[in-house]
Amino acid sequence: GGARTEIATARLERKMTDSLNKISDVAVDPDGEFKYILVRVKVKGGTDHKDVVRGTRSAKYHNQIFEKVSPAVESLGLECTCLGGGKMEHNSKEKKLRVFGESTGYGKADHAVTVEKLKAVFKDYEITME
Repeated sequence: GGARTEIATARLERKMTDSLNKISDVAVDPDGEFKYILVRVKVKGGTDHKDVVRGTRSAKYHNQIFEKVSPAVESLGLECTCLGGGKMEHNSKEKKLRVFGESTGYGKADHAVTVEKLKAVFKDYEITME
């Protein structure tokens, strides 16, 4: 029954990739200065993954953002790791986003990756990084 197992595995992996697509690439607060993290979301036991940006003013510490993201990701049968953090300043009136700083616990996120992710979502924004 080798072939049947392979088909089942492929089907499961496809389902996981669909789960991956369900997770939005960017979720950040509309205004203010807040902490953000870059998270790698991965298919368990697979190679399919994507990096997502999460930032909110409700988090005093970077790990509080991760603690919210992680269970949501795991409930879809995926796993995640934090790649680093920083800060973000979002001005939706002026359509500006600034990415800077770093996380004490997770280290500095690759702001260039974050900027690319933001550009895909906030297409008409001026996005800068320090």
